[in-house]
Amino acid sequence: MKELAEAIATLARVGYLKPAPGTWGSAASVPLLWALHQTGGTLLVCAGIVVAFVVGLWSIQEWTRGDEDPDHAEIVIDELVGQWIALLPVSVGATIMGVDSSVLWPGWIAGFVLFRLFDIWKPLWIGKADKRGDAMGVMLDDVLAGIAAAAVTLVLAGLTHGLMMQ
Repeated sequence: MKELAEAIATLARVGYLKPAPGTWGSAASVPLLWALHQTGGTLLVCAGIVVAFVVGLWSIQEWTRGDEDPDHAEIVIDELVGQWIALLPVSVGATIMGVDSSVLWPGWIAGFVLFRLFDIWKPLWIGKADKRGDAMGVMLDDVLAGIAAAAVTLVLAGLTHGLMMQ
């Protein structure tokens, strides 16, 4: 069971890539989200986020059981969840507009970069979640970073489309 938990927590060992395993985990998450969106649209993306969070939380708890600090650098399932949340506006936008999600490529880039920024910087509530010292804290800081990145991505999309419409 511990091996399965490690495989999930490290996103099939992507978390062992150096340097910056979190960035590798985020990068690996993008094509997985694209595949989810292409397969089942925004509803499947939302379901994927929920499933990845629940399974990710279990995997971190199981793999780090007995460890003083569960926030191992190799754990990147939290990056997957946060990155998918950050890119959710791209999936929603493509669905609403009825276009292929690749048309919204600036949103893919913005969501990726903004998530990495918030995940590394950890302002305010994101940093507080990170300091919990448990598996939920490992997941929660990335969820909050993803929400912040999604919000800024939406603002940037609104500004961009507003300026382009004039």
